[in-house]
Amino acid sequence: MNSLRADFIDWSTGVSEAQPMQRRILVGDDEPDIRSLLRDLLESEGFTVLEAKNGNEALTLLTDGGEAGHPDLALLDVRMPELDGIQILQRMQEQGIDVPVIIMTAFATSSIAIKAMQLGAFDYITKPFDDVEDILFNVRRVFEYQRLAQEVRKLREMVEKPNPEDRIIGSSPLMVEIFKTIGTVARTPATVLVTGETGTGKELMAETIHFSSDRRGGPLVKVNCAALPETLLESELFGHEKGSFTGAIQQHKGKFEAAHRGTIFLDEVGEMTLGTQKKLLRVLQEREFERVGGTVPIKVDVRVIAATNKNLRDEVAAGRFREDLYYRLNVIEIHMPPLRDRKEDIPALVAHFLNKHRYSPTTPPARISPEALEMLQHYDWPGNVRELENIIERAVVISRGGVITSQHIVFSNELNRHLIDIDQKVRQNVPLADLLCDVESAAIRSALRLHDHDASRAASSLGLTEHDFIRRAQQLGAL
Repeated sequence: MNSLRADFIDWSTGVSEAQPMQRRILVGDDEPDIRSLLRDLLESEGFTVLEAKNGNEALTLLTDGGEAGHPDLALLDVRMPELDGIQILQRMQEQGIDVPVIIMTAFATSSIAIKAMQLGAFDYITKPFDDVEDILFNVRRVFEYQRLAQEVRKLREMVEKPNPEDRIIGSSPLMVEIFKTIGTVARTPATVLVTGETGTGKELMAETIHFSSDRRGGPLVKVNCAALPETLLESELFGHEKGSFTGAIQQHKGKFEAAHRGTIFLDEVGEMTLGTQKKLLRVLQEREFERVGGTVPIKVDVRVIAATNKNLRDEVAAGRFREDLYYRLNVIEIHMPPLRDRKEDIPALVAHFLNKHRYSPTTPPARISPEALEMLQHYDWPGNVRELENIIERAVVISRGGVITSQHIVFSNELNRHLIDIDQKVRQNVPLADLLCDVESAAIRSALRLHDHDASRAASSLGLTEHDFIRRAQQLGAL
């Protein structure tokens, strides 16, 4: 008994078992001896015990509870007169009575156990009781679970509305400069062009600028310019009048009207056609437009943030993007660096994603081993921060929310990597020398990838000198 008590104190809030818990526990059982045994046991531990000798009495206490309210826990026998424990669970579920229940029975069958747990029973114990300490342990486990659940609810309330300005993770010099730029431009009406590779966080940057600005009380309206054809995009941006085209059965207000006194985020702006670009230019110049099929100018007060993964200067040179629109959009340019250029931010990003992607709502964040973290820091990240988040989310699931090791890290390029099928090559009578060349080439490429294309470290990992490594890599076309 002492060891069980010590264990409980170790993982509880630190309240000694000798202190009264002041909890009310309902014992529902038609056997007086069982009720007496449980009453003496629970009262000796400081609990207040309510008794019910049949199902109706138990349900009344659970439904009404008297002046003190519902009991904090119910121990219910499966077989009682009038209503059995399973029926009481069903009534509780129907009436929304949220009291944890431990089912007791002398007739242990799989069907009863399954049914009880499906109806929301917290646990299931059999009679006769082998050790009354097991009962105390289960009772305390219920209250410990309630305490943890309450803490989780409080944490959720705390993080339910996080500060959007804190959502961009990073302390590298590149990110510090970006934060400085945001602080300078956010509270101005200046148009901002966010550039960068796919997955670097351009949309998150737009959200941060909006919520850091004086327009944070207004709407943030997002439009993916690559997702719609020109005719639909124009209607989506500027709206249309009834009858302006086939299917326009009523007037439709566009995204610019919806974003009045707020911010509109034009993602993938480089995908716009020249016709739509011309109309966008007018909005930026005059802050007005007409709906499709309309003639009445509509004035708007909108802050524009555009984003693209294309080089708009090259698009202008190629005649695919209007030069005048480019300069209107590029009043302030913020370039989101690729993750490979700010690898010192990876540990903080990993910690953020581990907290975001928990194995379940009630479990703590998974942990990551130093070896796994080192793997992440030596990878090139063609998919940038988005790829890192996907890999962490997958690793949390695979590790079941425990410790993420190097075995749980699966890079995107490895999901579709080419494997050398030895059996197939032998069947095709591929000479051994050619087969060995394939293996050697694959090993060299893998070593380079795992060591951030550092030829010296890659050579060392394969037991070669740097000179021999480079020579073989060049001969095999692996460099």
